[in-house]
Amino acid sequence: MEDLFKKFLYSGVGIVTGTLEKVQNKVNELVEDGKISETEGKKVIDDLLEDVDHKKGEYEEKIRGLMENVLSKFDFPTRKEVEALENKIDELEAQLASKGEQPEPTKAKKRVEEE
Repeated sequence: MEDLFKKFLYSGVGIVTGTLEKVQNKVNELVEDGKISETEGKKVIDDLLEDVDHKKGEYEEKIRGLMENVLSKFDFPTRKEVEALENKIDELEAQLASKGEQPEPTKAKKRVEEE
């Protein structure tokens, strides 16, 4: 789910970056044509960047809230619960190893080892 959140965030960043580049080019054209001063052009860009930064925070919070809302509807274990289970598995495997028994690797263990 964290990957999905990152994809949403990066999509938004990509859209904003493309838009900022277009605005920067248009402001540069206006400055070159003498329609606005360089100071005015800089102010437009600075104001836009400030607004984008503010909106980025709002966007992240909305996406995070949406993700939390979706995740709350499912019974996913927390990171701490997963870590506790992993620790318990390690303890049990160590107990089996001390008795001379070798446990079969679990699917999760295989996946972790492959990564």
